[in-house]
Amino acid sequence: MMQRVSPNRLSILQVLEPSGGGSGRHFIDLCGALKERGHRVTAVYSPLRAEDRFLDELQALGLPAVHAISMRRAPGLSDLHSWQQLAGILRREGPFDVVHAHSSKAGALSRIRLPGSHVPRVYTPHAFRTMDPTLGRAGRLVFGGIESLLGRHLSDCIICVSQDEYDHAVSLGIPSRRLRTVINGTTPPPEGRRGDLLQRFDIPQEALVFGFIGRLSQQKAPERLIEAFARMAGALPAAHLLMIGFGELETEVRAMIAASGFADRIRLTSEITGRDAISCFDVLVMPSRYEAMSYVMLEAAAAGKPMILSRVGGAGRVLEDGRNGILIENNDDPTALAQAMASFADGERRRAFAEEADTRKDRYALKTMVDGIEAIYCNLIDPKGARRTLNTSIGALAFES
Repeated sequence: MMQRVSPNRLSILQVLEPSGGGSGRHFIDLCGALKERGHRVTAVYSPLRAEDRFLDELQALGLPAVHAISMRRAPGLSDLHSWQQLAGILRREGPFDVVHAHSSKAGALSRIRLPGSHVPRVYTPHAFRTMDPTLGRAGRLVFGGIESLLGRHLSDCIICVSQDEYDHAVSLGIPSRRLRTVINGTTPPPEGRRGDLLQRFDIPQEALVFGFIGRLSQQKAPERLIEAFARMAGALPAAHLLMIGFGELETEVRAMIAASGFADRIRLTSEITGRDAISCFDVLVMPSRYEAMSYVMLEAAAAGKPMILSRVGGAGRVLEDGRNGILIENNDDPTALAQAMASFADGERRRAFAEEADTRKDRYALKTMVDGIEAIYCNLIDPKGARRTLNTSIGALAFES
């Protein structure tokens, strides 16, 4: 375990392809916190999947330089042009002390480099593509082979955000000496907006509100939630479902809502952020097929909200089954999810979950995450110097699993 260091001012290049969801939240929080600590942070993002809110927050950070490079999620010939643009930024605006890439495409483009002076490359996958249980054998071989090759030969450090992700990295053949685990951290979402938000979405003030936050994608499995809600809503008239998000499955999801028989009790919107919506939830429901360490559940935990989570990466760390919520098996049968949701009709049980969740609110602080990542940077740049500056306080930090 590495302890807190007191680093000098670093010049850091942060690179991201997808701006939505947890990876975008992580990128904004990390860039902002590193700037506040006195580091020079240059940001690169892809405008192809950039959300307006992400762009607004990124510009508001006041970083010395922000660059847009078109990076497509799928591999293709356009990657060569994207790589050339990124290499140009490294050449013109360097030297950088560290290059830190987020997500698979940015991670690949940032780690492939020409011979020359070495700048440490750090990579945070935010869930390896091969963690998707629906990925076919061919896809697993291709994506797993790429991650293994880059991880073994072109990475100075890969930061996993949960033990599940670390174990998966090892299974891909990435040596443990390249791996560190730093749990995501967050600031508590705003409070006290329940009444206004329920009124805005025409939800009764006395409703039992189940909340969903996430991209409408195969990974986040919104169809599981709609099927489960339709199964239990008839027996629980107070139940309403508020879904925050958009994505490639939006047309299908809206069709499912219309056909559910409970369209008057399901709201789907992207007009507000999930972070802003959390205060009006009674229960967060996250039926994902795979995750590394979801920001959604961390923000709900920071808000003291009970949760219903599928057994995916990091869920067992944040949720203790039967204490601050319910863990369900990760499959497409909606029966268990419907039963878990229906169990919140018991007011006494609901209060017990909420009281326990409230006691756990302060466990996942943003400062802890940034301390750990900052310590990794310093140890990569100057291992002996970083070791000399270690102090004896146990804050958080970066864990060698």
